[in-house]
Amino acid sequence: MLVALSMGEPDPNARYRERRRARRRRQIRIRRAVALAVLLALGAGIGLGARAVSGKHGAAAPSPKDPRKAAVHKPAGDEVPAEIRGVHVTMALASLPGRLEQYLGLPGLTALELDVKDENGRVGFVPSDVPLARRTGAAAPYYRAKQAARIVHAHGIYLIGRVVTFEDPVLSAERPGLAIRNSDGSLWHSRAGLGWTNPYDRRVWRYNVDIAAAAAKAGFDEIQFDYVRFPSDGDLSQIRYPGQHPQSMRWTIPAFVQYAAKRLHPLGVRVSVDVFGLAATRDLGIGQLPRRVSSYVDAVYPMVYPSHYGSGEYGIAEPDDRPGLVVSRSLSDFRRALEGRRARLTPWLQDFSLGRAYTLQDVQAQISAAKAHHANGFLLWNPEGIYTTEALAR
Repeated sequence: MLVALSMGEPDPNARYRERRRARRRRQIRIRRAVALAVLLALGAGIGLGARAVSGKHGAAAPSPKDPRKAAVHKPAGDEVPAEIRGVHVTMALASLPGRLEQYLGLPGLTALELDVKDENGRVGFVPSDVPLARRTGAAAPYYRAKQAARIVHAHGIYLIGRVVTFEDPVLSAERPGLAIRNSDGSLWHSRAGLGWTNPYDRRVWRYNVDIAAAAAKAGFDEIQFDYVRFPSDGDLSQIRYPGQHPQSMRWTIPAFVQYAAKRLHPLGVRVSVDVFGLAATRDLGIGQLPRRVSSYVDAVYPMVYPSHYGSGEYGIAEPDDRPGLVVSRSLSDFRRALEGRRARLTPWLQDFSLGRAYTLQDVQAQISAAKAHHANGFLLWNPEGIYTTEALAR
């Protein structure tokens, strides 16, 4: 059940919203200064930018040789809520009249994650500067990105854009040269029958970051890359990656994240990644190493859904029956993995039923565990978009 705040309640995000306005004013001043510098440079006949490195759509992918050497750029400003208390909203739900406002009225909400590109390869709006998304039919007007950002910000809420990266049934089908293949040359599919693009291919990198950049320019505060990994299910023995890939999986994903951050940070947007809940516990063989990727991002979001852990994990006979303990054990490993890093740690928590009915107490147990490990809040996940509002309320 979605509950709206009454009109008579004080706005708990007034200070946050004022900081956002100040940041927008700073950005406008910076853009005007840059524009003036460009005009002066053109007048003096100075060449701006080397075409050899810019590529068709801007910055080219960095050399994959050693992504460890790049300095981390942190956006200015302090607009991230002191405590993230957010939910995920699909592009389909956001397309329903008034539904976005319903979510924004949830008591205690400080952040909202909206699908920019989802696991079906769809893009939630039509970005004018990403022609490939239009040509493949991926882009559709589920919502208007600038309008959605304005609505969210008017409620004093932090807006995160989710970009599903390498699982992409649309791009893999429409541009098979960018897809993962089977040993016989046919398109490879996951257990769910979904196509994947090649994580080694820099053209795939550029496509996803172009979409992320469009969301950043529309006003999203943070871009969160999901499925930023190699495949983990299906017949992995049949996978063939076209082209050259001299770099290991363990450095390919950090290199992509580095590339994304270098392109997106100058736009004033934060960059984050979703990772498996066990990624800090052991190497899962999918290139997802939290300590490495955390060098380049502003936040790491482990998906610590208790129902997704096998029997006996962390020494717990049935992890789904001990949601608070599972979250605690996982975040303990993430704390060790991210020690010394500036990246925020914010878990995705389970607010859906799988195997057994989840209750308010189950969600609250996870939230309590996150607080005990000094996480920067939490995000709730429910694929149907139905959330336990009492868990969000402070």
